[in-house]
Amino acid sequence: MSDEKKERAALICSRDTIDGAYPALILGINAARLGMETKVFYTFMGVRLLLEGGFERAKFIPAGLMGAIPGMAQVATAMMKSKIDKAQIPSLAELQEMAQIEGVQLVACRMTVDMMEIDETKLVEGAVVWNAEDFMRYAKDSRLCLFT
Repeated sequence: MSDEKKERAALICSRDTIDGAYPALILGINAARLGMETKVFYTFMGVRLLLEGGFERAKFIPAGLMGAIPGMAQVATAMMKSKIDKAQIPSLAELQEMAQIEGVQLVACRMTVDMMEIDETKLVEGAVVWNAEDFMRYAKDSRLCLFT
């Protein structure tokens, strides 16, 4: 292998919803497949995805007033998961596993972990915890920096 450094991709996921989680994983997997060193930084509510079973618990919450109607998130989540299955798209849990197999590193935000009093032993296997400065050092030298 040459002495050249791999191109980097830095992605940020701040939501623990289906529509917040899919883009970071899909883009992360594809960046890794393009040969890029890839990290997804999970912050604020996105960190909940990295808790054991978090990807399975993700919901779809409709925008606007529809999302505020009691029970609507459950109905919308079931409908969205049905569409995902019908389109033969892998589940979020499957994508999380695929991403890690492809070499995508899942990174939890230190401030969020501390603020939410998350037990780091409850994070999915392979996830690491970085502070914002660590991630910024990585991101500043990245070819791609995306907020999903």
